Amino acid sequence: MSPELTVGDLIAAAVRLYVKEGRRPFLPTTDPSAFDLHYSQFSLESLDREEKLITLGSRNFFPYPKKSTGNDLVASPPSSSCSNQAEKASKIGNSWLRFMDFLL
Repeated sequence: MSPELTVGDLIAAAVRLYVKEGRRPFLPTTDPSAFDLHYSQFSLESLDREEKLITLGSRNFFPYPKKSTGNDLVASPPSSSCSNQAEKASKIGNSWLRFMDFLL
């Protein structure tokens, strides 16, 4: 890609290539405007779509679906509360402990 292209151009090219190669998991949409680009997987701030790639100072980026505002149809993975996850983990942990008692 030319360094004169913008972040928006890079997002569009990445989405096109992802779909063309048939990668998984499938994207919830093929609309490039439904995605943002971040410097890091831990960064909450997305890059400006109009910024030129040459000015970014990096060649590694992470695409993320934009946050849904209620009107968007961007799918997000089903979420469950922390308490549900903790309850599930504790049930699994207890069964292992009972198995360990059996071995002793």
